[in-house]
Amino acid sequence: MLNCDLHCHSICSDGLLSAAELARRAVANGVDMLALTDHDDLAGLPAARLVADELGMAFVDGVEISIEWESLQIHILGYAFDRGDPALNQGLQSIRSGRIERARRMSAELEKVGITGAFAGAMRHAANPSLISRAHFARYLVEIAVCKDLRSVFESYLVPGRPGYVAHRWPTLDDSLRWIVGAGGVAAVAHPGRYKLSRADMRRFLGDFKDLGGQAIEVMSGSHTQEHVETFGRLAGEFRFLASRGSDFHGPGESHVDLGRLPPLPEGLQPVWQVF
Repeated sequence: MLNCDLHCHSICSDGLLSAAELARRAVANGVDMLALTDHDDLAGLPAARLVADELGMAFVDGVEISIEWESLQIHILGYAFDRGDPALNQGLQSIRSGRIERARRMSAELEKVGITGAFAGAMRHAANPSLISRAHFARYLVEIAVCKDLRSVFESYLVPGRPGYVAHRWPTLDDSLRWIVGAGGVAAVAHPGRYKLSRADMRRFLGDFKDLGGQAIEVMSGSHTQEHVETFGRLAGEFRFLASRGSDFHGPGESHVDLGRLPPLPEGLQPVWQVF
């Protein structure tokens, strides 16, 4: 089976490496096919593709879109789309335009519990200011020793009910599928094991996703347990979804799994890369 890694991030969103460095690392790790899937931004795709072409690795244009479904934030991956599509680019721009305002509100909330300078500190960690995110705040809080690591920051500060969390209105599931499918791409659910959904609600969400044109689900993810792999492998078969595999790599020392180092997909599933 091909060693395909279809989920990773560069400094164009919340990763630690440039798009070119990511592509070189993937080649060094034996990746046969890579998709760069920065959050809500396509800026890194040309540089990553250039390196991939030079080094003989297959490359797929990708993106990870933040959406809202029944008040829950969920991420949708898009693959193999036309990156010049106007509707897709306009949609992504609309998401990015709201991030800086949210970041200022997050900083104000953190200041209420005695953490000062968070906006400026987070911006120092954001190579692309329009894509400032919770991850950049988390890195700043680790930097100033508020928490020991990123996991502790999210558990203590940046999730609902904790200081520093600010609700945000994201596009709908329908929006994201319209942009991806309309641009000729394939849509996949990112790391479904991370969402706090009951079994019944997950099935409802997957039904909505399929009805709107969704075709794939990330079965093998850097944040998935073996139980998640088994659960979403079964659901992929039941809903007749293509199966995706992605490390969700953000950078050395910060990710569960390095590029290309995930186990293979379970047998019996149709890999999403077969349709690229």
